[in-house]
Amino acid sequence: MRKLFVVVMSVISIFSFCTASLSQSLAGKKVLFVDSYHEGYAWGDGIISGIKTVLEGSGVELKIFRMDTKRNGEKAFKESAALKAKAEIEDFKPDVVIAGDDNASKYLVVPYYKDASLPFIFCGVNWDATGYGFPFKNVTGMLEVTPIPQLVEQLQLFAKGDRVGFLAPDVETALKEVENYKKVFGMTLTTYYAKDFEDYKKGFTELQSKVDMLIFHSDGGLYDDHAAEMKQFVEDNLKIPSGSAYDFMAPYALISYAKSPEEQGVWSAETAMKILGGQSPADIPIVKNTQGLLIINTRIAKILSAELPFELIQSADKVIE
Repeated sequence: MRKLFVVVMSVISIFSFCTASLSQSLAGKKVLFVDSYHEGYAWGDGIISGIKTVLEGSGVELKIFRMDTKRNGEKAFKESAALKAKAEIEDFKPDVVIAGDDNASKYLVVPYYKDASLPFIFCGVNWDATGYGFPFKNVTGMLEVTPIPQLVEQLQLFAKGDRVGFLAPDVETALKEVENYKKVFGMTLTTYYAKDFEDYKKGFTELQSKVDMLIFHSDGGLYDDHAAEMKQFVEDNLKIPSGSAYDFMAPYALISYAKSPEEQGVWSAETAMKILGGQSPADIPIVKNTQGLLIINTRIAKILSAELPFELIQSADKVIE
């Protein structure tokens, strides 16, 4: 028993020494996260949570800059926000920059840092990064791919037909999402892009009679102050099965296959650590997200009088009652 105790303590001591050595070697290193969106938007906040989980205790200083291009969609604003992010980079002098979601890549990385000496890691870029010319010699990252066929397959169990509707705010990410549904999966969709919250409710109502199942894209964090009203509106007016690929949209959906923003953040931070340790971004392949969360909303099921298979409920990661 004493030998076992000595061995265990030796292992702990070695681990502690390695951790302390790593923290010491990274002390003074800096990582800047450029968020395309705003504080309080669940997707971006989830990425940041994942990043912090990895960097905590590493000795690395993390700083966050938010471009706020979800609430401000004009091209001129995005270009101005990118210039402010560039100024932040020049002032903060990070060793690695993590660029969250498409606008940070499109308006910051591509025009100002292609093949530069400063390493960049993108995350949350939807579907395909070749449109930005990635990878550059100083850029790698994780794509964000939606498990839409799995979602539609489950919704069809409760639908009267195969017509699919798509409801989203009128933002670039939503437009790109539909483009890839069509290109990658050959899907035909009836779409509605809302200009504001009242228009979102109008689109929801119209699609109830035009399609057999409805996909909620992210609300973009634009309607957070209407969350309670939207939940009640959906429950009062929903007539067809609904689904989403975002956990924060699960209160409005019968079934959600939710992508994990934390997965994007954890991978990005772990990759940043590799780069800080001397690895080149050019030697790190671009990857796709693999994790997902199955969420079943029994409140919505009751409204639709949908009988949920026992196997489906048993396989769910989360059940909303």
